[in-house]
Amino acid sequence: MKKKILFINPLHTEVFDEEFRTQFEFFKSPNTEVDVVSFAAGEGPIHVEYNCYEAMVIPELIRTVKKAEEDGYDAAIIGCFYDPALRACREVAEKMVVTAPAEAALHIATTLGENFSILVGRKKWIPEMKENVHKYGFANKLASFKSLELGVHDFQKEPEETKRRIRAAANDAIENDGADVIVLGCTGEFGFFEELQEELGVPVLDASVAPFKYAEFLVEVKQKLSWTHSKKVGYQSPPANEVKDFKIFDGLKI
Repeated sequence: MKKKILFINPLHTEVFDEEFRTQFEFFKSPNTEVDVVSFAAGEGPIHVEYNCYEAMVIPELIRTVKKAEEDGYDAAIIGCFYDPALRACREVAEKMVVTAPAEAALHIATTLGENFSILVGRKKWIPEMKENVHKYGFANKLASFKSLELGVHDFQKEPEETKRRIRAAANDAIENDGADVIVLGCTGEFGFFEELQEELGVPVLDASVAPFKYAEFLVEVKQKLSWTHSKKVGYQSPPANEVKDFKIFDGLKI
């Protein structure tokens, strides 16, 4: 069965879109169609390293998820390791699968090993990400957070330096913190996991590939087994007439 997946890069820049698209095309299953979308340049934050920036992109993110379902996508991925508005997006999507990097990567990490360490760009990111680790129920599997002291747009500027910092932080986490799985805690850290996991001898989870493959899995179990987000309690959708009255979804194009 075919799967149609949308990766939403919730930034007001398309600087990473083509790289994400190329990566997904390489790793996707033969029957998967994948698109990548970001928000209009010049109209909002080009990163969400600050919680206030994250709040700014959430309305557009929710509208994009709603439009994706209307356009026939089977899954939407929120492309930020903060997992912004994941619950809200699952509310507005009545049938479509919705996932995000931290949720997906941590589920996979806790299946592949005993303890994971998350390598983030800056210390500023850690408090919210730690909240998510606890919220998802994986606090007892968290070995450590490690900061690379790089911003979202720094990872790809000098790839060898980024790789050096990831390698050093990962080795520290493995040798001193007991980690046997490394999670790259930003979608901007793409392109490094394969070489590094071969060197390190442990799984290194890419923050964009992990939710993409997780989305494929969730779509498949929905298609074949009808297992999907329960709308009974927490992910219950708002009444259709209220959503229509808000008019917040009018005129959105993907």
